[in-house]
Parts: sequence; C-alpha cells; structure tokens
Amino acid sequence: MRTRRETFDDVVIDVAERARAYLGTRYADVEFAVEEVPPTDPAPWEEQAAAVGRLLPVGGTVGHRIVVYRRPVETRARDVGEVAAIVREVVAEQVAALLNVPPSEIQL
Repeated sequence: MRTRRETFDDVVIDVAERARAYLGTRYADVEFAVEEVPPTDPAPWEEQAAAVGRLLPVGGTVGHRIVVYRRPVETRARDVGEVAAIVREVVAEQVAALLNVPPSEIQL
C-alpha cells in the first residue's frame, strides 16, 4: 500500500519525465522537487495565496529547480486524478516560465 506522499511523489516524477522532452539539453540539469508547503515568504511576483509550485532560477553552482508543494495541491484536489491534473498544470507553467513561452505550448 502506497502512502499519499509516495503517490504524490510518483505523480511528480511521471510529470517531470514528460517535461524533460521540452527542456532539451539546454535545461537538462533542471531539478524537480516536492516540498510539503511553500515558504512563508512568497516571491514578489507570486500571489499571496499559498503557492502550488515555484521555479527557483539558477544561482551559483545550483541549477534551476522546479518545486511542487504537496499540501496546497492536495487541498485543491478531490482525488488522485485531480492531483495529477494540478501537478501537470503547475509543472507546465513553471517549464513555460523557464523557456519563456506560453504555458499552452507545454502539453504534459
């Protein structure tokens, strides 16, 4: 039996693997991560509501990182199918922001 956390991680891994096709070799080092909740200090460009994901741009020796926040996603979803749909949307938005293209161009 898989826990909710393990199931969520599996969804993010699956979506991240599909996103790699859009990232190509230029962004091959992008990391995908899951965190329970967002930090309490949203970035100035983010909504003041709890974020469901975030793109952390490259800094120093660290590469780009796309983070999906488990609890905010789960509170918005009624079931695992909706969790997967929200994760796809979040990752597509963050990949689009990284590539500077409209999110509609990223089909996960």
